[in-house]
Amino acid sequence: MKREINTFQIGKNGVSDGVIESLSLVLKNHRQIRVSVLKSSGRDKDSIEMMAKEIQQRLEVYCDFRIIGFTIILTKSDKKKNRAKRAQIPNF
Repeated sequence: MKREINTFQIGKNGVSDGVIESLSLVLKNHRQIRVSVLKSSGRDKDSIEMMAKEIQQRLEVYCDFRIIGFTIILTKSDKKKNRAKRAQIPNF
């Protein structure tokens, strides 16, 4: 059985409400999503990590992420995480 990984792209508009809404909808039925960061969004490691953290905080479902090159891999976590604890973590 072939496993399909959904792919999204982030462009010059960055992490918009539409991107978050689309990712949330896909995560209801899939476990893993690949998000490609395009050149127009500023492709440096720090900005990609900030985008990944912003996506992680704004999603309704808890996801872990890892960064491979210019791609963010989001994996829905099986663990039950308390969103209240995550909300108390300060942004740097």
